[in-house]
Amino acid sequence: MSSKVVLITGTSSGIGLAAAVAAAQAGWRTVATLRDTGRADALRKAAAEAGVELDIRQLDVTDEASVTAAIDGVIADHGRLDAVVNNAGAGHLGTLENESVDDVRQVMEVNFFGVLHVSKAALPHLRASGGRLITVTSVGGIIGQPFNEAYCAAKFAVEGYMESLAPVAAKLGVSVSVVEPGAVATEFVNNLGVDLESEIAAAGPYTEALRAYVDRTVSQFLSGAQTPQEAAASVLETLAAERPAFRVQTSEWARGFTGTKLADLDGSAVLRLTGGWLG
Repeated sequence: MSSKVVLITGTSSGIGLAAAVAAAQAGWRTVATLRDTGRADALRKAAAEAGVELDIRQLDVTDEASVTAAIDGVIADHGRLDAVVNNAGAGHLGTLENESVDDVRQVMEVNFFGVLHVSKAALPHLRASGGRLITVTSVGGIIGQPFNEAYCAAKFAVEGYMESLAPVAAKLGVSVSVVEPGAVATEFVNNLGVDLESEIAAAGPYTEALRAYVDRTVSQFLSGAQTPQEAAASVLETLAAERPAFRVQTSEWARGFTGTKLADLDGSAVLRLTGGWLG
């Protein structure tokens, strides 16, 4: 394993940070990337506490030149690339009437097109190594969720793109997988980058439904969320598997939740479920 190289995006916190440390512990030469290397203190601290070394580099998934420079740098310095974990992304809360199409477009830039930038730059090197391309999506890439239209649209797009790419890539020796977490501790509120009370106050006719959704979701994150380390364990299992599955859920709850959609031919079960979140 010591000769194998993995690049992971979005490692400043959460699943990305935990996956970078765990990959290094498992023997991977781990390139941990993040948009702003000034936010790498937590990553460096976690690596030091685990007694592992990380190659920390700047990579902004929305900037094609940044992606190209990072991938080229890895090849120049390490000579190979065996796996990529697309983890970088951003949460979003909103509904169509109350936000601009430009807001939605920005969510797509980070959560969908960012994945494509990294994957496209990496694929020639993954073909050379017979490697694997892993993308952290979400259960929100299977089931659309209230006030998450833009976020779920981006995750649906990633899932559809990777499901379509998987057999093509497999013909050339590259394994493609998606990893679907449910609630992960601390990430919901932190990744939104908004003042929830202000969002609720400005929601107009959607105020009551948004309040019910936020109350339900925050409660779920506080009481039933996985730790980032637990979710990252599924990423590591996918990295290590001899024949990784295409679709991997990170918990029993996530398996049950996504299973609702995959068995729901007319969509009624999903809408009953998510409609109940709105009070």
